[in-house]
Amino acid sequence: MPQNSIQYQYKPENFHLSEPNKYQPEQLKREEMILSLGPQHPSTHGVLRIEVITDGELIVDVVPHVGYLHRCFEKHAESMPYNQVIPYVDRMDYLAAMNNEHAYVMGVERMLGIEKEIPKRVEYIRVLVAELNRIASHFVAIGTYGLDIGAYTPFLWLMRDREHIQRLLEWTCGARMLYNYIWIGGLFYDLPVGFEERCRDFVRYLKPKLLELQKLVIENKIFIQRTANIGILPLPMAINYGCSGPILRASGLRFDLRRVDGYSVYPELEFEIPIGSGEMGTLGDCWDRNNVRVLECHESLRIIEQCLDRLQTDLKRTRDFDPQAMVPKKIRPKAMDFYIRAENPKGELGYFFRADGKSDIPFRCKARSCCFHNLSVLPEISKGALIADLIAIIGSLDLVMGEVDR
Repeated sequence: MPQNSIQYQYKPENFHLSEPNKYQPEQLKREEMILSLGPQHPSTHGVLRIEVITDGELIVDVVPHVGYLHRCFEKHAESMPYNQVIPYVDRMDYLAAMNNEHAYVMGVERMLGIEKEIPKRVEYIRVLVAELNRIASHFVAIGTYGLDIGAYTPFLWLMRDREHIQRLLEWTCGARMLYNYIWIGGLFYDLPVGFEERCRDFVRYLKPKLLELQKLVIENKIFIQRTANIGILPLPMAINYGCSGPILRASGLRFDLRRVDGYSVYPELEFEIPIGSGEMGTLGDCWDRNNVRVLECHESLRIIEQCLDRLQTDLKRTRDFDPQAMVPKKIRPKAMDFYIRAENPKGELGYFFRADGKSDIPFRCKARSCCFHNLSVLPEISKGALIADLIAIIGSLDLVMGEVDR
């Protein structure tokens, strides 16, 4: 043993196990510890670093650190023409690229004043592919959430069913995730011959699978115990932090831009807006957020069926139909500031444009990220929770960091 070391010896007289605790509770000091989750932690949904201040197993505070997946979308958009920005739009929320494109394209079309000239068949195809992508995005959210809290089977089931959607969209435009399909003034191409029939077969296949998913996951006793009364987000707090999408609706507010703004052909379609009920716990908890996503998948199937009905009856494909007929040769909006918003799978995605009237390149283009606002509420709903519950809370927010760090 080194000379400078101290040798500790066990002496029974130093331990008085039978003696009552001489320290009063108010004299005990809390010992806080700082933990770091990420940026490569598998349960932080991408490159998100969470700084957690804990007191034992209890969370005292949470500090999100972003910027590990910076897409530079806004500066890319300010250096190229409007129509060449679409591939970069795909890369923000890369799980819902069709929805990103739909919102961006609508904004530019309204700036040009051609939104009412878009053919109905084009509009219905846009809504059809956007709702397919909405289901695919929710499947990733619910499936990976099962992995976060220890359930492996739901992830396999949902990735299996999501693969059908990926193949349909790949058949449409040749890409599996980053599509570049919805163009300003039209589409890259019309739907392939036979797409409507195969899509209808998929809808018939998926309906009973969603009911199985509800029984396997949402109504599962263990799932309820892990998510009910966890990460409760009161409605006033959700509004103050700018939350939107399933996060906001799970707190009880029936707010959906497809109904509120009535863009594209959504006013012509029938569907419900699911909201949280607090059925298994408290309104606005993790269980409500996942339940709302599953219910939205049912409503998206209703929308898809209605789109297929229109596309196969009064909006049938014809030889003279050109989905690029309204695509402008030169895109040069008048000098203006313009904001457009749309209902993405994760919430309100908005684009702010500033056009100088002289160039076909946006002078300013800024994206309003729904994931960024939904992430900002994380510290408030995590305080007082357990470390294991923090993973469940993060997963329930359904974050994609490519949009947060845009």
